[in-house]
This record gives sequence, C-alpha cells and structure tokens, in this order.
Amino acid sequence: MSERGAFWRNIVYEEIVGIVGQKNVYCDEADLLCYSRDAWQLTVPWIKGGGELPKPDFIVHPENAEQISEIVKLANRFRIPLIPFGGGAGVCGGTIPVHGGIVVDLKKMDRIVKVDHKSLLVTVQPGILGEVLERELNKMGYTLPHYPASMYCSTVGGFVACRSAGSLSSKYGKIEDMVAGMEVVIPTGEIIRIKPVPRSSTGPDLKQLFIGSEGTLGIITEVTLKIKHLPEERRFKAFIFKNLHSGIESVIKIFRKGVKPCVIRLYDYIDAQFTLKGKAEIPEGGSYLILGFDGSREIVDLEEKIATGICLEEGGVEVSRELAEHWWRHRYDMYYPDAFRSSYSIIADTVDVAAPYDKLEELYWTIKRTVEERNPGVTMMAHFSHFYEDGGSIYMIFFTQQQDHERAVKVYNSVWKDALEACLKVGGTISHHHGVGLVRAGWMHKEHGKAFDILKAIKRALDPNNIMNPGKLGL
Repeated sequence: MSERGAFWRNIVYEEIVGIVGQKNVYCDEADLLCYSRDAWQLTVPWIKGGGELPKPDFIVHPENAEQISEIVKLANRFRIPLIPFGGGAGVCGGTIPVHGGIVVDLKKMDRIVKVDHKSLLVTVQPGILGEVLERELNKMGYTLPHYPASMYCSTVGGFVACRSAGSLSSKYGKIEDMVAGMEVVIPTGEIIRIKPVPRSSTGPDLKQLFIGSEGTLGIITEVTLKIKHLPEERRFKAFIFKNLHSGIESVIKIFRKGVKPCVIRLYDYIDAQFTLKGKAEIPEGGSYLILGFDGSREIVDLEEKIATGICLEEGGVEVSRELAEHWWRHRYDMYYPDAFRSSYSIIADTVDVAAPYDKLEELYWTIKRTVEERNPGVTMMAHFSHFYEDGGSIYMIFFTQQQDHERAVKVYNSVWKDALEACLKVGGTISHHHGVGLVRAGWMHKEHGKAFDILKAIKRALDPNNIMNPGKLGL
C-alpha cells in the first residue's frame, strides 16, 4: 500500500479513524518500526547488518468485534493487507507485514467475558495475556493448563492462531484440545460464532479451520476454553540415563501403563549439561529426564511409583527432586533474550519437529548429523519437550558464533533448510507448535503434498482479495 502515496494514505487514515477513533490509530515512524518484527531470530543479524524490515502503514487497536468487522470491510474495499497481532511473541515471522498494510493489534480486547463454573469453561477476548488469564483463574481455584515459555508476553489469540503448546501438554494436550468454541471475523467482514459444545456430529469441525490459521483466514475475536480445577498436588522427579534411547523407552513404557505425567522433558547430552549446570553428573552420551505428576495426592502417589519403577528398570539413576523443581520455577527464563549471546555474536534458534515413536530417534539423529556435517561451526542440541501416547516433539536447538552479520544470515538460512529437509526425509512434521509464519512458508507444499491445494482453495474461497496476512502459511 505504501507506494500509493500520501494522498491515498490520508484517505485510508480518515476512514480508519472513523471506525475506531483517533486514539486507536498509530502511524508514527517509531510505532511502525516496532511492529515490523516479532521474535523471529533471523531478524537480529538482519538488523545488525543494516537490513530493514517491511513496516506496516497503520497500527489499529480495535475494541470490539464490530470495529474489526468494519476494518476488514474497509481493507477489502481498498485491497489493503491486514495483519492480526497479539503479543508479538511468535518466532517464525508470522506478524511481519511483508506487503505493508494495517496491523490489527488486539491487546485492547483483553476481557474475561464469562466463566461457566458448571461446565468448566471460560470465554475470553483474544488480547488477554496468558499469564493474566491464568492469574485470574487461579483466584477462582481454576487453571488453564497451558503454560508456553512465552506465557508472560503472548495472548490467547496468539495461542489459538498458532496451535501453541505448553509445558503440561503430555497430560492436557495442546491449545487445540482446549478450545470449545470461538467467534471469528472472516475476510468478508462477517462475524461468525462456533458454539461451545462437548461433541458434535454436524460435519467437519470448523474450529479446527481457524486454529493454526495464523490470521490468514480471519481474525479471532473471542475464544471459549476448557479449564480445570487447580490440582491438589504437583510433584516432580528427575533421572539420568546412560543414553537417549533408554530415556525414550522409559517414556513409552510409562504411557503403555496408562500413566500420563503432566511434564515429560528429555534432554540430550549437550542440552542436559546446559540445564544441569554441573549440579549432577551425566555420562558421555547420556540423557536427563524430568517428570511431573499432578492431581489428587492418591493419583500422584500411584503415578510417581509406577513411573519411577519403569525408569529404574531402564537403567535410570534418580537424582535430586530439587533439580526438576528448579526447572519448573525457572521454566519461563529460556524465552527471553540472552545478553551473553548477543554480546558474543551468537545466533541460535529452535526447529521444533515431531514424529511417531518409530521415527523419533531417527528424526533426532538425522537432523543433528545433517546440520552439523553441512554447516561447520554449528552445534545442535535438543530436548524432547512434548510427549504423547503415539510420539513426541523435539526442540532441535542450533547455535553458532558469527561475527559477520551477512554470513550469520546465510548460515541461519542454511541450517533451517538442512533441518527441514532432513525432517521431511524421515517422515516427521516440520512444526509441532511454533507455527509456520515465513520461516516455514516455502515448505508447506512439501509437508502436505497435494493436500496443500485444499488449503489454498479454502484461502481463495474465504479471502478472494488475499488481504488476510498474505504470505504466511505459504498462502
């Protein structure tokens, strides 16, 4: 839109002001610059090297779904891109305004609309921060058991739009398992509601069309979520194994016994050393497992006993419970920028992938070996942070020191290319919960094959003018 000139911008500005009021529209250069990026790690060396990121033309703070509806209609009329924005905590470039346009910041829509105490449902607006919602629910004795690392700076709308996962996913599932209903402004400007019901047999589940859509199919304006009573007890255990295989086998056998720990985190040898910081010895090539159990005291006692027995049978050595409790207390620390990393020109990122158990170890080793062999100077470590009955996800973390910013960008892109190629070769999925954004956009056709044509057809049908977050999800 920027190339259309000042006169055109003034016309659009006045129309936006007419919808949301002048206090809710920003177009100063400093504001536009702030909304030109999210937490995508590639933007760091890019900016340090003198590169510029695309800026939006306007930032709008709507206060209700009706205002969003009018903004969407305006955008259709003028063919202006719209980029929904929550906390800006995404790590894949999902909110970068690649074609300019209007950033629709939803943080003023941050109310808890309703708590259904009998059905254990909470209805909220999309701009409420995860930590704020959790704190308010805790006051009532409830919890939304969804604790992503970005909890303090990401919104419920962002959770849903990116199919996020939290540290308790092995027991409670990802965000898509917690959504009961929603309200969405679709690309025509119409407001649709998907009512919260426990189950339905009335065709495809339309909620799942918008969950994970990253703002490409509409703007989520309200979400109804399933909540739980706060657990009576939450307890942790920690074990060290002689290798990664024994740790994974322990997890599989725990699930086969019908036990579902709320936390299961398995660290490879390198990541375990970073996590333990010398507080426990780990053998060369070993792994470190953290387990958490919650619920009534009787259930926690039983699950802990069964899981401990399995880990010991697999050769695990139990270490201090305090090590696992320390991780729990500091679980959000890893999300925030590291001054040491920045000072020494270290670039790092996480490629989150997933696979069923028959491919899980192969996925880990294939990505690690491929990346390290093809990219000298790059180290890759990992932890398996979300396990399920049929498989799990892996946080493949790479880091390298690159003083030259242009070189850093090239290495970064090379690592991502090699990692995703290796993932697809094994048969894993290229994203477990970080989403697609821009970093994986070019890989969606390889991930889905011919099925990707269905998603593109849905996009064309719902958004014929391609105004909704264009370029994301490979659309």
